[in-house]
Amino acid sequence: MKEYDIIVIGSGSGMLIVNEALSHGAKVALVEKGIRLGGTCLNYGCIPSKMLIHNADRVMEIEKARDLGIDVNVEKIDIPAIMARMRKSRNEGELAIREEINNIEGLDFFNNEGHFIEDYTLEINGEIIKGDKIFIATGSRPMIPPIKGLNEIDFLTNESALELEELPKSLIIMGGGYIGVEYAHFFAAMGTKVTMIEMADRLVLSEEPEVADLLLGKLRNRMTVALNAKVVEVKRAKEGVKVIADDIVEGKQLSYNANTIMVALGRSSNADLLKLENSGVEQDKRGFIKVNQYFETSKNNIWAVGDANGQQMFTHVANREAELVIDNVLHNRKNTINRQAVPHAVYSYPPIASVGMKEKEAAENFKIKVGKASYFDTAKGEAMMDNESFAKVIVDSDSENILGFHIIGPSAPVLIQEVVNAMNSGGGENELFEGIHIHPSLSELIPVTLSSVKG
Repeated sequence: MKEYDIIVIGSGSGMLIVNEALSHGAKVALVEKGIRLGGTCLNYGCIPSKMLIHNADRVMEIEKARDLGIDVNVEKIDIPAIMARMRKSRNEGELAIREEINNIEGLDFFNNEGHFIEDYTLEINGEIIKGDKIFIATGSRPMIPPIKGLNEIDFLTNESALELEELPKSLIIMGGGYIGVEYAHFFAAMGTKVTMIEMADRLVLSEEPEVADLLLGKLRNRMTVALNAKVVEVKRAKEGVKVIADDIVEGKQLSYNANTIMVALGRSSNADLLKLENSGVEQDKRGFIKVNQYFETSKNNIWAVGDANGQQMFTHVANREAELVIDNVLHNRKNTINRQAVPHAVYSYPPIASVGMKEKEAAENFKIKVGKASYFDTAKGEAMMDNESFAKVIVDSDSENILGFHIIGPSAPVLIQEVVNAMNSGGGENELFEGIHIHPSLSELIPVTLSSVKG
């Protein structure tokens, strides 16, 4: 049995822990089950998907140009070239991670699936290792629900979709969350006839209702979107597949046909592969590892970061948690994350960016003021002829602190960052007024939105 100061499980955000631990002279082991190194973001998530979605954005911008009096058309989309470019970038990134791992002095790398056999002890392909401290960064995978007939057909996930050489002529996407709407945007822009089926009464449930409403309207101009529809069965059809769903509101049965299906119904924790019952590490009902605000599990000297703990499943959060947790451990600190100031983006069309509370949540805990402004309220937005995109702010009436900010429209993921910085430095709205904003620019949307706040 080999013994280590630190064992890290997972080569995504876990690599930040590995490198910092080694720099402090620790004896470190890295365990990674995947053939591809570098985690979900690099291989199956944000990086390859956004390389695809960037192309879809360009198609939509070309189509929107007609509204500006510019008559252009998309003549051809080279799908094999788009997919090959994405995979080339992804492979180069993975290779760089592999070379880094292989060249790190003092690191023992176990490239196979491991699991706990007792306290602080893992077995990896017959080899036993033990660590004084263990960091779990195992990530997540697509959740596949037990829908009748689903396991009898070939279907796509956000992972397998990246391996396509040609796109299907028609596609049913099960799920209207972040992954569902992003891939719906991509496939529709590339020429696929898309049908999206969502069990809830709106898309992207984590967003403000009016944000979801605008997105729904925009997507319905490009595809079929069925809400309040619960998929109950999947069947093979003459030319592809048939999906049968129950209309939750009207009580009738719905039927949809397409060449293939994409399952985008959420994420499952990879923690189940670790046999945590042998370690004393507790999981919640969803299978994610329970942690406190310092990322500590129920077992002393075992921590969990990123998707493994299911707190906020974004790469930027996983990386920050990894940076903080190893700093806490090596320097006996108590760093944590201000969860209310963690932003996220949805790369749909139009894109969405949010930080902090939604109005309903804030109203339950604070006396609030709400403001809203259209892109068209700024000179740049008027030049873009954008009278639908908007921003919304929720402010604490007593402290004047920003409780939440929500944007749907061009450059939303960039615009939100100014608000995030203000919230992290105290949350006051006055700070956003003090800075001089370029005129005309979309950045003026932030102070304009704040100016619209009503008591």
